[in-house]
Amino acid sequence: MIIPCYNLGQYLDDSVGSVLSQTFQDFEIVIVDDGSTDPATRALLADYDRPKTRVMHASHGGVSAARNLAIASTTGAYLCALDADDRLEPTYFEKAVRLLDGDPAVAFVSCWLRAFGDEEWEWKPERCDLPALLWEDTVLTASLMRREAIVAVGGYDTEMPVQGAEDWDLWLTLVARGYRGAILREVLFNYRRREGSLSTVSWNGSGHLSLASYRVAKHAESYRAYLIDVLLHQDAETSALLRQNDEIERYIASELEPAVALRREELAALQSRLASITPKAMEHAIPSQAAARIRELEAALGAVSAEVTALRTSASWRITGPLREAYGWWLRRRGAR
Repeated sequence: MIIPCYNLGQYLDDSVGSVLSQTFQDFEIVIVDDGSTDPATRALLADYDRPKTRVMHASHGGVSAARNLAIASTTGAYLCALDADDRLEPTYFEKAVRLLDGDPAVAFVSCWLRAFGDEEWEWKPERCDLPALLWEDTVLTASLMRREAIVAVGGYDTEMPVQGAEDWDLWLTLVARGYRGAILREVLFNYRRREGSLSTVSWNGSGHLSLASYRVAKHAESYRAYLIDVLLHQDAETSALLRQNDEIERYIASELEPAVALRREELAALQSRLASITPKAMEHAIPSQAAARIRELEAALGAVSAEVTALRTSASWRITGPLREAYGWWLRRRGAR
């Protein structure tokens, strides 16, 4: 079990604990301190004492270099690269090892996952053949892998332009070389979602374009061979996303924005009414009722405005902006016929 750790000491005990709790117990844990600068992480790893666990220290070279360093220092037949902030379910090793032991043709075993932390959702991919991997990374970072296969393809790529998606590159390389993977159709992995994680940068952040360009260039032969499959899949995914965003736009225009306008009008009328009330009239209950209504309207106005802002600043909304505009034009043109 390989666990690179760069300034993530606050999560490490949870990660290591999930490994030590496995029903399959024939393993070693190798933690690589990837040049952590966080004082708490450095102090933790300076004298980290857990069963079946050893710590290696290295200058900061990134997650790929840290994993390769650990691989070179181990002899186990199977490898698993767990991020320092994620967790395994107790039966993961048992079930993945059983599959690898039973089918020598399988080089790596993945499973379904459950996200926790800043987000909560489940991910249940069905395929990990080459066409599927060309359009989406359907395999866990923490897949159980045959050591001989990983060594044969040179381990993790340390030349990627930014950190992130190095495991996707590894699965593509393995499958393109003729190795085969499998997916356990059970949630056996807990994936922490947090701000600033490598996956956030590589999926939605500044590193997405450079990583995508690097991946396509490196695996150009595979992309050429399955170009039609990839394009058809992307068309289907994009069309669904555009339809969803178009429905959101209609919802904003037909319900949220009119609701905001009505509440603003009522709020302005009540504020004007309060301003015109004489001091004598202040003795009655009507002004206090009006003030309470104003507070309700302000709260409702804030909630609706926040919903509009959230919808229009979401990642999918920004990414599909140009396509959404074209799709909206097409819908309007179709409706006019």
